[in-house]
Amino acid sequence: MYIPLRSRRARHGLLPLAITAALLLAGCGADNTTSGSTGGSGAPVDGGTLRYVVPGSPATASNDPHGGLGNESDLMRFALTYDVLTVPGADGSPQPRLAQSWEPNQTLNRWTFRLRDDAKFTDGRPVRSRDVLYSLTRIADKAAENYGRLADFDMAAATAPDDHTVVLATRSPMAEAPKALESISFVVPDGSADFSAPIPGSGPFRVTETDAQTAVLTRNDSWWGERPHLDRIEIRAVADPQARAAAVTSGQADVAGSVSPAAVKTVEAGGRAQVVRRQGVTEYPIIMRLDTAPFDDPKVREAFKLAADRQALVDTVFLGYGQIANDLPTPYDPSYPKGLTQRTRDLDRARDLLTQAGHAEGLKLTLHTTTSYPGMDTAATLYANQLADIGVRVEVKVEPADTYWTNIYAKKDFYVGYYGGISFPDLVRVGLLAASPTNETAWRNATFDAEFNAAMGILDPAQRNARLAAIQQDLWRDGGYVVWGVGDGLDLTGTGVHDLPNGPGFQRMFIERAWKAK
Repeated sequence: MYIPLRSRRARHGLLPLAITAALLLAGCGADNTTSGSTGGSGAPVDGGTLRYVVPGSPATASNDPHGGLGNESDLMRFALTYDVLTVPGADGSPQPRLAQSWEPNQTLNRWTFRLRDDAKFTDGRPVRSRDVLYSLTRIADKAAENYGRLADFDMAAATAPDDHTVVLATRSPMAEAPKALESISFVVPDGSADFSAPIPGSGPFRVTETDAQTAVLTRNDSWWGERPHLDRIEIRAVADPQARAAAVTSGQADVAGSVSPAAVKTVEAGGRAQVVRRQGVTEYPIIMRLDTAPFDDPKVREAFKLAADRQALVDTVFLGYGQIANDLPTPYDPSYPKGLTQRTRDLDRARDLLTQAGHAEGLKLTLHTTTSYPGMDTAATLYANQLADIGVRVEVKVEPADTYWTNIYAKKDFYVGYYGGISFPDLVRVGLLAASPTNETAWRNATFDAEFNAAMGILDPAQRNARLAAIQQDLWRDGGYVVWGVGDGLDLTGTGVHDLPNGPGFQRMFIERAWKAK
């Protein structure tokens, strides 16, 4: 149930999550969002308040944009109050935001970013290169909290030749340095250390009230970009997807992020709200850790992949808003290997593999899941039933949404994960290299690491993607993912809401171009 913001201002922190922190964020500025106009048509209307309920938990609140980059409610607030260097454009390539241009050296291990000269923090100070260096260095220093977002950058070697130029060094040749900085490089004033309360930003809105669940933002009229239409945005963290949907259908919120397919079916039948559909961006992979028995045996991992009835999972969990997948986590990425054989259900082969692995009498396991995103618990229950067909007895344990991403994610040996549009290179950096800060499947393959680093040194996108496609073959064969399907991201809006971004990942966090009809 949606509840108005309490009048008091909080002096404590606000919210954190997990791997989604490193996911693709985008949709900034006047022209580089992927927009879906909802609620009718017509010329934009100025004014009004947009009330947005977003996945998040007050129990894990944080005000720090450089730490765990937690719940979506935090990310939306950060995306609106702080500038970032680059954002993804409609074609997926990085586009300017605070950085107006960039260029590499010949060896692709130094990138020069030239900053716009008209950006100001809300306290009137101009944004300078030293603010950018301070912010990026602080992100790098907090790698243990933020899953190594800037692990590929050598911030000790970064320089600021003048007030509007930053030269960033990478630890190895890196053709996608501007993309690696997309939407995570939140810039704060040099020296900022106390984040217990909001600090000045240079984004399109400023925070005027916060507590552990809700933030109220008002338009920053001194922002360098195109003036936002909305006067005010209210962001509320709501963990339960049904409660988020109910907030819109009851008229207590204007937008609900990441609602269930069942709620969308109801809305489409009744016409009480409208749907923003982000095609093919939601995944709930089954995670198996390769460093823990029984998943340290590749025969067991293959058996578990062969046990999945993918179509049944897609039909039950996504209710028609999705399609089957093939055990690679980023099927939408331009590097996805073409012609890959689709893995299908083969119970006889799965049972034989378990026998070869010494489990002829079956296995007994616990599969951890939660309700953070709609369908995670359903996916776990149905997959557990499918594993029973090969003699694997699975207890499904539904963990609290408030603590799942801190207590379960990347810690347990068998659990349901979540991706919301992460690119393959980002996934590798965060979770697949031997040195990755959050190696969720304990995948360690020296050849894979070397080939990935070699690919990142290729400036031509087609050649780079071909190299990345080749290493995904190994991941498909031996990796610890059961990626059974990919579903649409589904948001609800009330009537009259326009121009919400509908791109993958956290592109939808940058909502400064949204407006409401009166």
